[in-house]
Amino acid sequence: MNITKTLFIMKTKGLTLLLFLALSCQNRPQQGIVVKDLLSPDGKMKMEFLLTADGTPQYSLSYEGSQVVLPSDLGFELRGTVKASKLVFGDRMEKVDEQEPYSLHDDFEVIGSSTDTFDETWAPVWGEESVIRNYYNELLVNLKQKGTGNKMDIRFRLYDDGLGFRYEFPGMQPLNYFVIKEELTNFVMADDCTAWWIPGDFDTQEYEYTESRLSEISQHLEAAVCGNSSQTLFSMSGVQTSLLMRTDEGLFVSIHEAALVDYPCMHLNVDEKTHTLTSFLTPDAQGWKGYMQTPCHTPWRTVQVTDSATKMLASRLILNLNDPCIYDDTSWIHPVKYMGVWWEMISNAGSWSYTDDYPSVKLGITDYSSAKPNGRHSANNANVRRYIDFASANGFDALLVEGWNIGWEDWAGNSKDAVFDFLTPYPDFDIKALNEYAHSKGIKLIMHHESSSSVRNYERHMEKAYQLMDMYGYDAVKSGYVGDILPRGEYHYGQWMVNHYLYAVTEAAKHHIMVNAHEAVRPTGLCRTYPNLIGNESARGTEYQAFGGTQPMHVTILPFTRLNGGPMDFTPGIFEMNLSSFADNSSHVNATIANQLGLYVTMYSPLQMAADLPQHYEQHMDAFQFIKDVAVDWSESRYLMAEPGDYIVIARKAKGTGQWFLGGVVDEQRRSFDIPLSFLEPGASYEAVLYRDAEDAHYESNPQAYVIEETRVSADDSLKVTAAPGGGFAVSFKRL
Repeated sequence: MNITKTLFIMKTKGLTLLLFLALSCQNRPQQGIVVKDLLSPDGKMKMEFLLTADGTPQYSLSYEGSQVVLPSDLGFELRGTVKASKLVFGDRMEKVDEQEPYSLHDDFEVIGSSTDTFDETWAPVWGEESVIRNYYNELLVNLKQKGTGNKMDIRFRLYDDGLGFRYEFPGMQPLNYFVIKEELTNFVMADDCTAWWIPGDFDTQEYEYTESRLSEISQHLEAAVCGNSSQTLFSMSGVQTSLLMRTDEGLFVSIHEAALVDYPCMHLNVDEKTHTLTSFLTPDAQGWKGYMQTPCHTPWRTVQVTDSATKMLASRLILNLNDPCIYDDTSWIHPVKYMGVWWEMISNAGSWSYTDDYPSVKLGITDYSSAKPNGRHSANNANVRRYIDFASANGFDALLVEGWNIGWEDWAGNSKDAVFDFLTPYPDFDIKALNEYAHSKGIKLIMHHESSSSVRNYERHMEKAYQLMDMYGYDAVKSGYVGDILPRGEYHYGQWMVNHYLYAVTEAAKHHIMVNAHEAVRPTGLCRTYPNLIGNESARGTEYQAFGGTQPMHVTILPFTRLNGGPMDFTPGIFEMNLSSFADNSSHVNATIANQLGLYVTMYSPLQMAADLPQHYEQHMDAFQFIKDVAVDWSESRYLMAEPGDYIVIARKAKGTGQWFLGGVVDEQRRSFDIPLSFLEPGASYEAVLYRDAEDAHYESNPQAYVIEETRVSADDSLKVTAAPGGGFAVSFKRL
């Protein structure tokens, strides 16, 4: 990859860092002596804790005797001062550190250890199943650095489907307050694995996935990068988690993190020669990685290992490593099927802004009452009522309305502090009347809080904004963080922003409000602890189909990667694929209608949107029936067939009704399936309604060609179905 060209496309504040990492290389860690080992409950997986001759802690991981992770270093490099820097007086006063950076990486001895076994079942408020088993063996290793007296514990939890470990720092020791320069956690892969990855970036995850060997990442990085309103890449071989890999022996391995709280998000820098993945934390505006006060601990670092792709989809390791729900009352938290005044703005058929008269808006000064409407503002009373009527007539729960509030005329790309007040509607949006109308139709409106990444501004308005929602009966909000972060210099995935995202969720809980955050840090299972975090975007979603399109294989990878840590607000359900037919937009949605139906089963979310315009659904109400019927909360999920980048087939049982639904999506290839229906109740008969691609369907040339077939089936039967290129299928089963 051409360095000069790469630097040109990267954000300015990341240039020096990028060049450094491009020219640096990690060495393979030296192998240590086994101190302790740990077996998974089923005995198939083994973790060994080691110490090298110089006192560096390491771990390794094997599955049924095959090495998955070779001995890999653990530890940190810390900023060399824990005190206020001293001033040097002269022509210019400067702050300088009192000490050089120092290591929390070697010179350790083991001063104690303990083991434990834990086995429980717990019931999520919502989820892919109604009961989850949390079963692991645990090893806690107590370490002391001989030269400094600093103490560091490492807690390992080994499950049948993988390993979680974290660093813990006890209080009352020399190491009290400290600043992390870098976390040195390594994952030395035993193979040059095939990986499905997106570029490492401190500000966005909205990339398509690339499939390559670990040794080939830098060769593909430039092609993998697309433009975004905020992006900061850090390395030509840097990738993001959840990173899915397949070993040459056919094992599936995923590296991620769990319970990300008060700590920067972890990325991975890949040494392509040694296949070593090294943690690379998101820095703050000064370049430091994390600010810690003992007693404290890091998030969990996770290595999931399974012998099949379907087992990887079924893994709940990330959720299990999070704390139980902190709310005593969760009755106000509920799954939602919704529509939105959204796609027409995304597609450029409408506008978020009310007027073209004001290229510069100042809150409290700009007078919208005298402004000329631009005629394209989608969040107007008549249009919102039209959506409410359609959503109500078809059994939906809620309607999202974007562009309702003043300030959209100059909201993006201006590094503007006071960009929105989240309180004041445009003149053509009667918030009181529209909420009353929605409630009369059995619909709740979903609030929209786009912050334009002016986070300080959002926080100072947040309480009043939540109070406004209380006043008008909103119980859910979609928040957004488009653009570079204010305070300037901070990144979307740094410690400061990680704390903000959780603050928004916990403050919302005080008002019994559910949160769906877009452009936020990727989920790490916190929805177990805070189930009002009902959804996130945090990946390349459907909106990019209006920005030039997305490869069909994208939806066959996301359930393995992005959804590993929690559900995504993917916004499926597009029926009109040629956007030029209704908007000033030449983009084509790379999917068939049957594919879009299949996503409602394969792309799990308790927050499911029917994203297209009502008039497009009215042209295909027979296919729209599946969107009306499909559940959003499940008691059981069966992962039937899957290969990342190729296809996914999943069956789910609706919570409360016992009705089964089946969905499948494929990549650019035509694929045929023979699906056993053994998940159905034995001895029972079901009416199956199959929504599939027509024989001549194709995501590029004939995406709206589908067939609906009804048949009677039982658990003894199998379903033969063919999906077109970029296609899929969906089935509803009704017990007779």
